[in-house]
Amino acid sequence: MASGSTTERAIVVGAGLAALRGAEAMREAGFTGPLTIVGAEPYRPYDRPPLSKHVLTGETGPDATTLPSSLGGDVEWRLGSPAERLDRGSRTLHLADGGALPYDRLLIATGTRARAWPNPHEGRLAGVFTLRGRDDAAALRTALAAGPRRVVVIGGGFIGCEVASVCRQLGLPVILVEPGPTPLARVLGGTVGAFIGAIHEGRGVNLRCGSEVEWLEEANGRFVRAHLTDGTRIDADVAVIALGAVRNTEWLDGSGLSADPGGVDCDAAGYVLDADGAADPRIAAAGDVARFPHPLYGGRRVALEHWSQAVAQGIHAGRLLAGAKPEGPYGALPTFWSAQGNVVVKSVGLTEGADALAITHGEPGTGRFLAVYGRAGRCIAAVSVDSARWLPAHAERVAVGAPFPPEGTAADRPAKGITLLTPGFP
Repeated sequence: MASGSTTERAIVVGAGLAALRGAEAMREAGFTGPLTIVGAEPYRPYDRPPLSKHVLTGETGPDATTLPSSLGGDVEWRLGSPAERLDRGSRTLHLADGGALPYDRLLIATGTRARAWPNPHEGRLAGVFTLRGRDDAAALRTALAAGPRRVVVIGGGFIGCEVASVCRQLGLPVILVEPGPTPLARVLGGTVGAFIGAIHEGRGVNLRCGSEVEWLEEANGRFVRAHLTDGTRIDADVAVIALGAVRNTEWLDGSGLSADPGGVDCDAAGYVLDADGAADPRIAAAGDVARFPHPLYGGRRVALEHWSQAVAQGIHAGRLLAGAKPEGPYGALPTFWSAQGNVVVKSVGLTEGADALAITHGEPGTGRFLAVYGRAGRCIAAVSVDSARWLPAHAERVAVGAPFPPEGTAADRPAKGITLLTPGFP
């Protein structure tokens, strides 16, 4: 595939952040052929982080989240109809509306969707919400602005914690139900999760950790009560289902590509693998849906739902499909952030597999601290809570796999020195 071809056709499947940055990178790298962007939603690419924060508080309208773009009028947009099937034999993408688009180069960036409530009928009740897209945020904002007597958030991950924080900002009673020992335990471990949970409780969030919602009760088609497995009942007008995300890979069934609910497999360069493990040089993937071997973690395959990852990998994949030779295996340092009320949590690296934890700066009891995660004597991740200024130095340590525990600095170090703890993953 020659860079700058004016005859080959490129399709970007997905219309989110990774898709947009990938399409821009293709043009910037010299691809001038026909370019089509396919999106399931009727909107141009928009920024998702504000949806669970400023959009819910009413500070930002859903339509104000549209992302700026350098793309020109020579791009065709096919919005409002998702991809339904990929025929690699004829190199054709089939859409749900019956359309069929031929391609020579394909970027898969279909992202994720919110995991639905297990009981479909209960999940469709008035007053029950998930939060992933613009329409979800607009509907939930309307419900919160109406002043419900109580909100129950089911799931204590990042989205659940962000929604609970917004409820307290709006002065709404909120109960967060999480089956794990603490909020964020699966991502950050129970030790840091407990510290963050204490911050939320101090701001009025009613935490019910170690609990699980069994079913949702209705009255006249509306949600009125959540029933927990231990027999507890929670009266509420609004339920927010925050059970994580599902990667959009079903449309690839039968395509011969290596894809499953965990993502689309890529090689180290970013090309998508077929079922036999061979790379398809016409197809790349980026963003939440891409599962790739990360060089910082021994080549372990990971799929990352991070904003910065969508940008970096989208640009990388776009350049790859435009014909630019990769300088080496793709392996941008994972970074993530979450604003939970006036608490900002930022992270670098991946905490999975950590066997040790060190509090290197601040004091957890004050709500400002930095934790470093170690594995087999090496630094693999760092998380700051309202302590972002300490994070860059630790990011460098994570990027090179520096020895753990890390050496502390005199400024803002805990009064008793670096504290070593167990991460407490469930």
